Parts: sequence; C-alpha cells; structure tokens
Amino acid sequence: MDSTLSLFLVFVSAGILHQVRGTGKVTALYGETIVVPCNRGAPPPQDLMFIKWKYERDDGSAGDLLVKQASNDKATVQATDDYATRVSIDDKFNLLISKASLLDQKTFTCMVVSVTNLMEYPVTVVVLKKPSSVDIMDKTDVLHKDKPTTVGTCVAADANPAATITWTKNGTLLVTDGKAIVITPSMKLDPATGLSTTSSTLQYAATKEDIGIRPVFACVSTHVLANKTTELGPFPIHYPSEQVNLQIMSKSPIVEGDNVTLKCKADGNPPPSSFFFHIKGQKMLVENSDNFTLSGISREATGEYKCSLADNEKVEASQSIVVNYLNLNLSLTGRVVKTVGDALSIKVEKSASGDHKIKWTKNGNIVNEPQFSKLTYSDAGVYLCEVSMTRLMQRQGFELVVEGKPVITSLTKHRAGDAQHKVLTCEAEGVPEPEFQWSVNSTDEQSTYINGKAIHKITVTPMLNLTVSCRVSNKLGEDVISINVSSVFKEENEKKDSQGDSEDQSKLIVGVVVGLIVAAAIVGLIYWLYMKNTRQGSWKTGEKETGTSEESKKLEENNHAV
Repeated sequence: MDSTLSLFLVFVSAGILHQVRGTGKVTALYGETIVVPCNRGAPPPQDLMFIKWKYERDDGSAGDLLVKQASNDKATVQATDDYATRVSIDDKFNLLISKASLLDQKTFTCMVVSVTNLMEYPVTVVVLKKPSSVDIMDKTDVLHKDKPTTVGTCVAADANPAATITWTKNGTLLVTDGKAIVITPSMKLDPATGLSTTSSTLQYAATKEDIGIRPVFACVSTHVLANKTTELGPFPIHYPSEQVNLQIMSKSPIVEGDNVTLKCKADGNPPPSSFFFHIKGQKMLVENSDNFTLSGISREATGEYKCSLADNEKVEASQSIVVNYLNLNLSLTGRVVKTVGDALSIKVEKSASGDHKIKWTKNGNIVNEPQFSKLTYSDAGVYLCEVSMTRLMQRQGFELVVEGKPVITSLTKHRAGDAQHKVLTCEAEGVPEPEFQWSVNSTDEQSTYINGKAIHKITVTPMLNLTVSCRVSNKLGEDVISINVSSVFKEENEKKDSQGDSEDQSKLIVGVVVGLIVAAAIVGLIYWLYMKNTRQGSWKTGEKETGTSEESKKLEENNHAV
C-alpha cells in the first residue's frame, strides 16, 4: 500500500476532521493550459502534510491525479490515463492541465491534509472555444423577384458552446416567415472533440422594393468569446419583363430619306436580347439586339410600328411614324427667252405633308410671285422659287431673258466744258445689246449697257451747222433719230453780239437812274426856298402863327412824299 495513503488512513482512524467546501468554477480556453486553484489560491495550513488532486470520472468514481508532500518539492503523478502526461502542480498547489479539451469539463478536487485536519475543495472546469471560422457557403450571385433563392449558408465551425447565427438585410433582422424569408438552422457535434458546428441557410424571394435598393445581407455569428459579421451583396435582382417601350431614334420630324432606327426596350433584368419587330404587316425576329433600322425611309412608310418580346408576344408596344415630304415643280426652268410686251404665266405645283412657306427671289432679292401681263426689259433676271418646311426645302428657278428690237428713247446735245466741242448722247432700249452708228466722225466715245438700257456718248467739233443721226440696231431690228447741231464758231459770234447788246442796255439804265436823282435834287431845292420865304413873311407882319404844328406836319409829310 502507498505510504501516503497509509498515513491518510491513520489520520482518518485517529478521528481527524474531514470537511468538504463548496464547489468553485473555472473557465478555460480550448487548447490552452487549465489552471485549477486549490482553496481559491489561499495559502496552505502551517501543519500541512500533503496535498492531493483527484477528479470525478464519467461513471462517478474518483480518479487520482497527483500528490505533493509538504516535505518534498516534487509531486508524484498517480494518474494512469490521458492525464498522466498533462497534469502538473505549481508552487501554489494549483493543478495545471495542458491542452485543454472538452473532455476536461469535469470536477477536480484539491484535498489538503494537515496534522489536525483534512479539507477538500472541489472545482468545476468549463472549457470554452470560439468558432474557428465563420464562412458563407453556396453563395448566389443574383436574386430573383418573387422566386425564393438560396442566398447562402453561414457556417460557424468548431465552437463551444455552439455559436448562434442570425441574418440581416440592410441592417434589419430577418425573421423566417416560410414564404419570402426561409431560414433553416442546423448544428453538428464532432464526436471526437465535442465541438459544435452551427449552420444557417437563408432563402430569400426578392420584392419589387428590392429592385431599387440592391439588398445587402449579413450573417451574424454570436458567441460568448467573439461575435463576427460577414456581409453578402449588394445583389442584382433578376425579374421578367412586364412591359416594353418602343422608341423612334431619329431626328424630328422624320423626313423622306432619313434612316430611322426603332429601339425596343424592356423593363426586365437582365434585359431581353431578342425581339419581334412588326414592320408594315411583316413580323421580323431580331436576336442579340434591341433595334431595327429603316434605311432611306419614304412617305409610304408612314404608319404604326410595333415590337414585342420574342418569348412573350403579348408584351408589346407601338409607335406611329409620320414621314414628312415636300415636292416643287415649276412650269418654267432653265433659260426662258421672251419678247418685250409679251405675256408670261408661271405655274407652281407643290405638295407637302404639312405647313410650309414659299419665297420668291429675283437676282437674290425677295420679290412677290412673278406674273407678267406685259413683259418689259426690267423683268429680265434670275428667278428662284423656294418652298420650305422643318428640315425640308425645295428650290427651282429659271432665267428670264426679255428681247426686243432697239428703240431710241433720247438724243441730246450739250457743249463741253472747254466750249470747243459738243457732246451728243443717244439712249436706247433693246435686247440683245444694240450697236450704235453715228453719221459724223467723233472722238472720245463712251457707252454703257445695263438691264436692256444702252447709252452712247460721242464728242464732236462741228465747223458748220449739221444734222447728226444716231442709228441703233440688233438682230431684231433698228431705229434712227436725228438732231441739229450748230457750228461752235457761229455760236461764239452770237454770244459776242448778245454781250454788246447787254452793255448798251446797261448804259441806258444807268442814265435813267442818274436823271431821276438830279430831278429829285432840284425839287428838294425849290421846296426849301419856298419854305424859307414863307417863314420870313410871317415874322415881318408880326402875325401870330396859328396851326403851325399842323402845317409843319403837312410839310413834313409832303417832304417825305417827295
């Protein structure tokens, strides 16, 4: 028999008091060293004999671990099972168990034997382990509207106690409802280690509201040692197309000759890639594209167009296309030659799909629509008719030439500035341009021709009185007119004679004026002498003058009259 045990039996038989204190509790970490204190770490009694550690087996029996006597620094390991290599004791008599596992979740008892007493201090050990990992398996890439889809399976592996798993969407806790939200939890216990693996699978059917927010899901693992949140998303939402929209991709308004593209857009996600286009009664399948182009569209293409889903023709859309057109046709084109005095009518034929404007120009200037009841030379010119509406314009024109035999409208003469020559000017109208012929020799000829009007000037020096003719002609006829031209020398003599007559008349006028002045002076002198004699006679008789003031006034008036 072991000596320690023998000594223990002796103490017991001697009636030493045996006491068992309340059970303590120690929490340890999986894989670490478990430290089990003896008597909560209180110092041993002074009369200590030895300390012994033991444990309670699964069947309830006691198992010895080790004994350490007060007189010996080394402890004696008594365990014969797995603990034989894992237990030890420190200088404070704490039991040390290396490589903690869940199998160490037992009650360990420290027995303290002294000379006078025997005390037992049981301690329960709990081993904790946080999840070794928190992962999401079977993750999806996309959600489906109104269709349950497995978002993923969240796994918290190898924990003690087992971790708790919950799910959130955009921060809000999800609760299973068996329809749109289905959460399936499970737990698996490893028989070898006793560790628990918790799993939770989330199935979610996206709603219409999720389309705009692109939901973010999170798996939340909760454990006494650690919490962890793992996010998934944001997820795109796939949903079938419920409606389509047909767009007309073209400048507005549409005109003949345009290339018009029809674009069919659906509201589904992902958008469909195949459509039927209904073009003037024909159904055309377009794959891997959402558009169809009408090249060089004509006015006959005006009408209703449709597009529909290739896999559901009931989902369709339509648009009406109006093709605008404009046509112009003039009854006159090119070069039009007419005779002066003729009538000329112009017919304008035009067709348009809507409101339009018409504008006429002559030689680039805006004019009213031309109507000619009697053509004149001034009517000649380049006429353009322009009809326009939005994005459309048609222009046609003609050149009007008005011809006629020449007619002289004026033949004039005037003396040149040097008084030695005379300038004759002949003006005529005619188309084509008339040629001028004069009946006299001339110098310094000048000519102009504008809008059917011709002007020809010549300079002559007539020595004698002449009759000069101006003749004009073109391919249509001729005209002639004459004018009398006097000699420049005769005119000079006549000018001198007229100057002598003028001098004689001037002398006569001067003589008359001088005679009048002399006569006025004589009358004034006689009046003065008369007045002087009249006043002297009054003074001599001594008569008092009466009415002097009135007479003076009359005299003054007579004097003024003279």
